Amino acid sequence: MNFDEAEHITMLRETLRRFIEKELPRAEAQRLDRECDFSDETFAKLCELGVTGLTIPEEYGGLGIDVVAAVATIEELAKRGSSLCGPFIHCAFYGGLNMVENGSEAQKRELLPQLAEGKLLFAYGLSEPNVGGDLASVGVTARIEGDEVIVNGTKRWCTGAHKADYIYTLVRSGEADARYKNLSFVLVPTDVPGITIVNINHSGLRYSATTDVIFEDVRVPVENIVGGMERWNKGWPMLAGRALDVEKLEITAVALGIATAAVEDAWQYAQERRQFGRPICAHQAVRHDLVDARTKLEACRHMLYHAAWKANEGLDCSVESSMAKLFIADTGVEIVLKCQQVMGAYGCAEEYDMERYVRDITCMPIVGGSSKMQKNNIANRLGLPTR
Repeated sequence: MNFDEAEHITMLRETLRRFIEKELPRAEAQRLDRECDFSDETFAKLCELGVTGLTIPEEYGGLGIDVVAAVATIEELAKRGSSLCGPFIHCAFYGGLNMVENGSEAQKRELLPQLAEGKLLFAYGLSEPNVGGDLASVGVTARIEGDEVIVNGTKRWCTGAHKADYIYTLVRSGEADARYKNLSFVLVPTDVPGITIVNINHSGLRYSATTDVIFEDVRVPVENIVGGMERWNKGWPMLAGRALDVEKLEITAVALGIATAAVEDAWQYAQERRQFGRPICAHQAVRHDLVDARTKLEACRHMLYHAAWKANEGLDCSVESSMAKLFIADTGVEIVLKCQQVMGAYGCAEEYDMERYVRDITCMPIVGGSSKMQKNNIANRLGLPTR
């Protein structure tokens, strides 16, 4: 691959940076973080740039699938916190990419043009109170009665469910012991009777409330089975396919954006802060910390965009995406904590963004598939025996 960034992506970054400086100043990002919210108005302005069409083919109103550009968009937005990159992911990835990969033709015709314009948001309904990484064991059930699907049970960690139009819900649709052959996905509108949404307080990535979603005899049309009736009980390949590989890249891009912002802030602070008669960047200990952080950041960048390039080319990137998620999530924590130390006490003060970077980055080895899970994925994919 060519390691020079494509011109259109460089131009996209410049456009996004200008947009963020104008529409999401630091003080506003801090306010939204405190309120666990994002601005619908600002997100609508972002969508006018067309970025929500980067995961959708032109025939459905998008710009054509460009995984590298979509990942770069997340990275740039994440530098200013999660209040724009969060809803962008819920639209372009949870919605757009999943429907491109898994939706029926009728679902694509109905939903993709709206997703391309940023008019719809999806929330994930995957984890449950007793189910985290072992998604094949989900307990939320769905059964077909006539022309309806009836859903019962509770999903956990459904970030953004309050603002979502649909919950992309993984359900057990067959016999409990038919592991991997009893799963389906159902699109559940958030405004149908029988849904209760309960907030879960959390410390990082506070662009929207994380929630429990309780389904009590929720009825949706059979047309809401993702992929149509022919995909009933065939949800596992939809979960473990290309969309999951790209999802790992999406959350990894958030981690890279946070780490990049932390390095940029610490780099600038170290030139402005003076101690013992000179800027602290003149002291060897600080210089070494900053250089270590920037070097690790560059390694993170190469890993992410190599995997994104492979995904964009339609190549198998399951190992590379897991490696990127593992390395950047864990290394991102090291980078940001080092940058916080450069800023000293100011790195802990709420008036500085570094405090938010620390809260957000420490979530990264956990969310989107934990680092331990990625190690298992990599070992399995590379054929490492278990006995």
